[in-house]
Amino acid sequence: MKNKNILQVLIIIVVIVGMSSCNSPTTTKETNSTLNESNKMKTENKIIVDVRTIEEWENDGHADCSVNYPLDQIQNKVEELKKYEHVVLVCRSGGRAGVAKGQLESAGIKSVENKGPWQNINCNN
Repeated sequence: MKNKNILQVLIIIVVIVGMSSCNSPTTTKETNSTLNESNKMKTENKIIVDVRTIEEWENDGHADCSVNYPLDQIQNKVEELKKYEHVVLVCRSGGRAGVAKGQLESAGIKSVENKGPWQNINCNN
């Protein structure tokens, strides 16, 4: 029970921090995409892609240095992702990131990594 309460508090903190870092009170799909582009981690020509739904990304938290390309749209982002030397994928548990990894590798992207849950991302590295 104590672990559940700690988890709930951590989720609330993540949501509050995420909400306080927004540029505007409302986020549309267009502005979400623009914000995502500005949050890319550019170190070593790397991009961190969260493949969860837009709603999950906005409401359940995300790494500030990640972009949100939902799994059902990942095929539309292949040409964009080919510009990067390394693509890191995350989601809620790693399952959808694994599916996306297979799709991107099939499309010819060579350096793709499934990092599992988005909480595994350290934006300072």
